[in-house]
Amino acid sequence: MNKHNLILLAYALLPFIGIRAQYNTDRLMMSGQSALYYEDYVLSIQYFNQVLSAKPYLYEPWYLRGVAKYYLEDFSGAESDVTSAIQLNPYIYNMYELRGLCRIKKDDFAGAIADYDRSLTLNPQNKSAWYNRALCRIESKDYERAQLDLDTLVTKWKDFAGAYSLKAQVYIMQHDTLSADQWLDKGLAIDPYDADAWTTRALISMSRRDWGKADTLLCKALHLKPKNVALYVNRALVRYNLNNLRGAMSDYDTAIDIDHNNFIAHYNRGLLRMDLGDDNRAIEDFDFVISLEPDNILAIFNRAILLDKTGNLRAAIRDYSRVIDEFPNFWNGLYRRAECYRKLGMTAKAEMDEFRILKAQLDKRQGKQQRWSKDKLKQVRSRSETAPDKYNQMVVADEATPEREYKSDYRGHVQNHAATLDPQPMFCLSLEQHKGGVRTYHAFSPAVESFNIDYQGRQVYVSSHHDRMDETQSRQTLEYIDSLSQHVNATRREVDLYPLLMRRAVAETVAMNYDAAISDLTTCLSIRPSSAMALWQRAYCQMRIDDFDRGNDGSHGAESVTSLPLRHDNVLKYAAVLRDLDAAIILDPTNQYLIYNRGNARLMRKDYANAIDDYTHALSIDPSLAEAYYNRGLAHIGEGNKQQGVSDLSKAGELGLYNAYSVIKTVRKKDN
Repeated sequence: MNKHNLILLAYALLPFIGIRAQYNTDRLMMSGQSALYYEDYVLSIQYFNQVLSAKPYLYEPWYLRGVAKYYLEDFSGAESDVTSAIQLNPYIYNMYELRGLCRIKKDDFAGAIADYDRSLTLNPQNKSAWYNRALCRIESKDYERAQLDLDTLVTKWKDFAGAYSLKAQVYIMQHDTLSADQWLDKGLAIDPYDADAWTTRALISMSRRDWGKADTLLCKALHLKPKNVALYVNRALVRYNLNNLRGAMSDYDTAIDIDHNNFIAHYNRGLLRMDLGDDNRAIEDFDFVISLEPDNILAIFNRAILLDKTGNLRAAIRDYSRVIDEFPNFWNGLYRRAECYRKLGMTAKAEMDEFRILKAQLDKRQGKQQRWSKDKLKQVRSRSETAPDKYNQMVVADEATPEREYKSDYRGHVQNHAATLDPQPMFCLSLEQHKGGVRTYHAFSPAVESFNIDYQGRQVYVSSHHDRMDETQSRQTLEYIDSLSQHVNATRREVDLYPLLMRRAVAETVAMNYDAAISDLTTCLSIRPSSAMALWQRAYCQMRIDDFDRGNDGSHGAESVTSLPLRHDNVLKYAAVLRDLDAAIILDPTNQYLIYNRGNARLMRKDYANAIDDYTHALSIDPSLAEAYYNRGLAHIGEGNKQQGVSDLSKAGELGLYNAYSVIKTVRKKDN
């Protein structure tokens, strides 16, 4: 489920408050919800702060501010806010879920389990809560109760393949691979595309040293999760054991391309390069490993051997000495350091190391050899291999388990755009210059330029993309709105109100207070009915409100336009948008952005033919408008003309809208 859906779910599950707050507080709440919906979390926090200053006894702003803080990864702040919301209203089950997720992020699994207990008491049919509580029990190594939770999941939701895979993982932790295999069979019978199930099966094969089968299973898992670093690292280890060194090297390279800081991939690639005689590049890998773990004795010893081989003897002695300081009776290290001393003509030091080796050998024969303590071994490294005489062995993770993902509607930002069939947004009036994906494109409108010349004040620009504001920018925007309001209140002549109200409407749009912006724009139109700019901006604000309302009615803001159903209760709202855009185009017929925006409105209604006409018209005025090519491509795809759609998307990419290429890839994959 994408992030828009989560925020809408948060709203839908909150009970209706019978007694409405005063008008200004309601407007602040709506603006905060709108900013949260459109992922401007800092701005939403500013609005909820104002509501809480006036009415700290309302649980909604505490909860929604907690949601915003969660997305900003302020998990302690989010937990505190949600706790305040729960104290005011302890009967909303999804608030316990959010606090549980915050506690998970802080490794407080016992606290998270307590929250999921409360959530399930209020809503026993919450599948995500059952699943997440099982994961928390696994993290706490309470495998028996984790299995009980998973038994409930597979009983209540027989088609939930993820529960079967997780049961198999728990059985592996309980050293029962036979039962794990049986549960994996059940899960894959339900969902043969469950990457976790294939991964778990591969780990079982690896534990049995069945390398050929493990390779096949990991290939299946990677087909389903092609960006999973752990899968590449595991397959590289499998291929190393199959003596497929070229394949292993390729997998380590890919893992590092995806996650440059991956310790195991760098370490093992260094060993592999060492085996293949690629000493200088192996040193680079161990340099990186040591930068991550400066006290990693095994990496230091391997680098010492490589420096020795490449002739950098003094650096090799430095590294050998660090190992010997930790493990004074490590014969191999003493022998190699003695060899380096001899090559440098430092005979006395070489003989001292050789004497230490001889003494240690005599001590061993007499039963006096000093043993490494468990504490000393723990100092070597945090991974599974510890003894320094295993310096040339490949590293594996301490726990060979698939990466587990908690079920949550609270997701990151990327997936909202991962569907890739969302259109490029409308153009509107803004306080900032255009910052779109098209790097060299400058959005320009003669009407907007004339407004800036005719009326002194802060510049107004044309833009389709807005960076999220930080706290300072949010405060400055709200202060600018307050300043304009003071001027509006002090102005007596109607003709002087127009530029003030236009600028305030633009600022309110930036602040996502769309209702207030529409109110100001409607007043502007009563003063100047021929204002194409006011009609343009009002249509944009209405579209943003409609998008939010559609989501609240159960639709999903990030759905693909090629699958979004037309809802009859939205027809009148879209009609108002089209009326404003039609009127604006009559007043300003060469404004490509108005025509493009009308195309967007039609695209959202699945009126593909007229949308294509609008985009074509906009491109005849401005052939560099990459957004029009992009959205016309989507309209062609919606009509079933994928070849023409791909051609338009290719042109958009050529003009600098580079995510068009990922859309092309997605469309072609669907054809295969």
